[in-house]
Amino acid sequence: MNEVLLRSLTPSVLGVLVRRGADFATAEDAVQDALVEAIRVWPADPPRDPKGWLVTVAWRRFLDAARADAARRRREDLVDEEPSPGPVPAVDDTLQLYFLCAHPSLTPSSAVALTLRAVGGLTTRQIAQAYLVPEATMAQRISRAKRTVSGVRFDQPGDVATVLRVLYLVFNEGYSGDVDLAAEAIRLTRQLAAAIDHPEVAGLLALMLLHHARRATRTAPDGSLVPLAEQDRRRWDTTSIAEGVEILQAVLARDRLGEFQAQAAIAALHADAPTAGETDWVQIVEWYDELARLTDSPVVRLNRAVAVGEADGPRAGLAALAALDDSLPRYAAVAAYLHERDGDLATAARLYVEAARKAPNLAERDHLTRQAARLNARRSR
Repeated sequence: MNEVLLRSLTPSVLGVLVRRGADFATAEDAVQDALVEAIRVWPADPPRDPKGWLVTVAWRRFLDAARADAARRRREDLVDEEPSPGPVPAVDDTLQLYFLCAHPSLTPSSAVALTLRAVGGLTTRQIAQAYLVPEATMAQRISRAKRTVSGVRFDQPGDVATVLRVLYLVFNEGYSGDVDLAAEAIRLTRQLAAAIDHPEVAGLLALMLLHHARRATRTAPDGSLVPLAEQDRRRWDTTSIAEGVEILQAVLARDRLGEFQAQAAIAALHADAPTAGETDWVQIVEWYDELARLTDSPVVRLNRAVAVGEADGPRAGLAALAALDDSLPRYAAVAAYLHERDGDLATAARLYVEAARKAPNLAERDHLTRQAARLNARRSR
């Protein structure tokens, strides 16, 4: 069973059902039922047209649910419109679905969570980690969003800002290596940039390209993480960097700064440095100041503390860090790094161990554990 194929077809099949009048929550359930049926049937009897098969089965599941629900009896006249088996036009509905899920009846945070779960393919756990909330809280938020849009016709697309937030989070999840969604997020952002003239769309595309250019160097052959300062910059994708910088320069010239443009500017400064030691940390701090002004995000301020530590010394970085909540994700890792640079190896080793316990994925946990072991070995000499 080709699970990658099923994942790639899901948004398109969901789009067909929504365009035919299915409410989103029931359509999503119907598509999931069709996927389960495909896993059961296809190994022994693979269809000639996988998408057409999924659309037909999902549509039948939707109609069954509609008939069973008295509140949706008005949909029973759609029975005669059930599509017959056969090829379905190859239309990419994914970006349209992103806009439809950003429905005006939902808050932006709920719309993002629903889209990530239903269209982006992320698990509730992954979405909760992105939002810095418990998994149970996110599960409730997604359930409420589904109930809110249940029975609603998706003829009022949401705004660009919500769609950009979804694309950004999908890219970040793909870039983390847990689920490979980064390339898909770039593809959809390119489509959006071609369709509308919006500074933040261009900023997000530049940011994605600049980050993606470093992807091949982020992990060693054994799967371990390679910090930015230790990456082989000769292996960075210079074509993507050049494209990202060109897009960024053009959009910054319009003087309509947004958070994605500011993030892209920081990424461009890292990409522009021939070596880690030549990074313009002073200018990066200035861009983090802009980004903090735009977002008031504690995560931005956490990253700014690292930049301050590089620009003005580790004690200045620790002072910036002291103003933040120590329960922030990766707070302990940042504190460990700054204490190590300040020469306090015992505190740094202890904080690396603490950070490893809180790490969101195995690769990061192993990296932090190795950092603690390295410092403990130095101290025992």
